[in-house]
Amino acid sequence: MKKIIERCSLSAAKAMIAGMTALAGITLSSGSASAIDMSPADYTVLPDGTVLALTYFQYSTSDRLNVDGVGDIPGSRLDVGVTLLRGVYYSSIDGVPVSMQAILPVGTFPNATIGGTDQQTSDGFGDLTLGFTVTPVNTSDKDYGTTIGITTFLTTPTGNFDTTGVSLGSGTWTLTPQIGLMQGLGNGFFFDAAVDVAFQKDHKEDGLSFSRNPSTELQTYLRYQVSEKTSVSFGYAGFFGGASKVDDVATGLKTRSDQLRIFANTFVTPSVQLQGMLGTDINVEGGFKQDLVAQIRVLKIF
Repeated sequence: MKKIIERCSLSAAKAMIAGMTALAGITLSSGSASAIDMSPADYTVLPDGTVLALTYFQYSTSDRLNVDGVGDIPGSRLDVGVTLLRGVYYSSIDGVPVSMQAILPVGTFPNATIGGTDQQTSDGFGDLTLGFTVTPVNTSDKDYGTTIGITTFLTTPTGNFDTTGVSLGSGTWTLTPQIGLMQGLGNGFFFDAAVDVAFQKDHKEDGLSFSRNPSTELQTYLRYQVSEKTSVSFGYAGFFGGASKVDDVATGLKTRSDQLRIFANTFVTPSVQLQGMLGTDINVEGGFKQDLVAQIRVLKIF
């Protein structure tokens, strides 16, 4: 790590250090606990007045850090444990289905090491995200129906953002429009997809200026409905763009990764669903490569 910094100018070194110490936010937006991540069938329209309470328990492990223009940084590791609390309310406006939601992450960092040096960590709450969805297309055909939803997410800087350590907060506002699709394919098969673009506001912390280019996430899943209660899904999540700068100097970090995911979920009672997910990165540029992402979701319908 010292040799890398010695080869940089002072401002470039500051940018790399500040960018690396904000790796939690980059990693989370690369799939470990992104609030904008979609599970298969998330765009299902439910009756007016329905309330969902969801809790996600997620753990991810990473032992490879890649920095653009430098390569892999040996002796680096990031393990993240996150609980996501999410609530969704369904309604309609002039017959058009709508929903409102709020998502709050709470996390901890059992391991955070860069170049063999342990990083300062700030456990606790992350940024609160609010979302509003309009579903202009929702056909009723059970086997071949089409649902298209448009969601606007606003992430607020409520979490702690530490320029000298690893934390969940981003330190700024982020606006993320997303379009989601559910398409029936017949014979119990469905195609779920979503694409979103995150626009993050530039901000200053501790005398440093932070900026990030817009980042795009693409998610696609093939879902098979085993029965009315149970389904399994396999899919892909890709993250593109999001190169970050500190004081107008590139940090070598961004949100470019490709991840494979598998889901299984079932209703254990008429109103309680359990879901499990396993994921792994198959390619990462400019960030930590997640060897394993494991998640359990508990959903309760009111």
